[in-house]
Amino acid sequence: MTHEAQGSTAAGRLRRVVEVARTPRRMRNRRPMTAELAGYARSRTSPLPPFVDAVQQRTRADSDDAYMMVSSEQAQLLACLVHATAARQVLEIGTFTGYSTLAMARALPPGGTVITCELDEDSARAAQQHFSASPLADRIRLEVGPALDTIARLDGPFDLVLIDADKIGYLRYFEAVLPKLSDHGLIVADNTLHLGLAKGPEPDSAEVLAIEAFNIVIAQDDRVEQVVLPLWDGMTVIRPVTRS
Repeated sequence: MTHEAQGSTAAGRLRRVVEVARTPRRMRNRRPMTAELAGYARSRTSPLPPFVDAVQQRTRADSDDAYMMVSSEQAQLLACLVHATAARQVLEIGTFTGYSTLAMARALPPGGTVITCELDEDSARAAQQHFSASPLADRIRLEVGPALDTIARLDGPFDLVLIDADKIGYLRYFEAVLPKLSDHGLIVADNTLHLGLAKGPEPDSAEVLAIEAFNIVIAQDDRVEQVVLPLWDGMTVIRPVTRS
C-alpha cells in the first residue's frame, strides 16, 4: 500500500470517528425496525383476552382477506386509546370480522358503546356471531350499510373514531366525523402507510394514491394535528385543535 493510500484510509477512519463523536449517545446504537425486532415488540405487548384472540385466529384460518385486520399491537393500542380518553362512545368505520371492535369494546367503561359500520353483509354476519359469543355483546351496535348514511343519522359526540374501510373513502369519512367528534376526541386512521405507499398495478395503486392524498390533506388541515405511526401498515392518530 502506498503512503498516499495509507493516508487516505487513515483520513477516512478519522472522519468516521468524528461523525460518531458528533452523534448524540442515545442515537449511536439505533437500528431500523426489522422483522426480528417487530417480533420482540409483539412478544412484549400485553395479549388480548382469549375470546378476542380467538377472532383473530379464526379469521386467519377462514378468510383470504385476513390481512384486513389490524395487528395485535394495533388492537392493543386502540384499547389503550379508548382507556386513555375515557371514551364512552366509539365509532368504527369498517368492522370486518370484529377483531378491532372487541379490542376497543373491552376497554370501555360501563355503559360505553362501540357503533361499528360494515358494508359487506357476509363480514357483518361473521362479526355479529363473534359479538354474540363474547361477553361484550351489550357494548356493541353493528350497523350494516354505507357508513356515510349511518354517520348522517348519528348525533355523536364520539370520543374515538376508527377509520379502517375503503381507502378511497377516507377523506369523506374524515369530513363526516370531524364535526361529530367530542372536544377531546381522537380519530384513528389505519393503513396510512398503505403498501409502503408504493404505486403498483391496479387496484392497489388507486388505494395508494387515495391514502397519499388523505395524508397530504390531513397534514395541511389547520383544524387538526396528527402523528403518523409506522406501526404495521401505518396508523395516524388525529386530534382536533382550537386556534386562538
